Amino acid sequence: MWRGRYEIESDGRPITVWDPSWWRGGGDFEIDGHRFQVRSNGWGTKYRMFDEAGNEIALVERAGRKHWSVVADGRVYEFRRASFFGNRQEMLVGGVQTGSMERTSAWTGAIEADLPGLPLSLQVFVVGVQIAVWQAQQAAAGS
Repeated sequence: MWRGRYEIESDGRPITVWDPSWWRGGGDFEIDGHRFQVRSNGWGTKYRMFDEAGNEIALVERAGRKHWSVVADGRVYEFRRASFFGNRQEMLVGGVQTGSMERTSAWTGAIEADLPGLPLSLQVFVVGVQIAVWQAQQAAAGS
């Protein structure tokens, strides 16, 4: 059964699969033998990433809003939706755009992301949260 899994690549090489969790909100992925869980609150506005030991290592706040943020390793990464109608998300450092991600195909669900300065696991977390937000928006529009 199709579950909305995403194969994620970096520089043309496969690195992981984002496996969404339909019952708990979020998803799971593995990088270099390390498993991560991503879980949302009931409203889908906060997402937490946990390592294998159950330690919270990152938090997204205000997911799905025009401005949202990621907190990890004592740093805050800011994001904003580029336009009201588009799906492009921009990563900001000091108010300056340094990266972005966007859905490049409505048919295949393909996404391109350029998130410089973020560790690979945090990049997958951010993309996975955005996938979850887009899927929730599509489900709400379809009902």
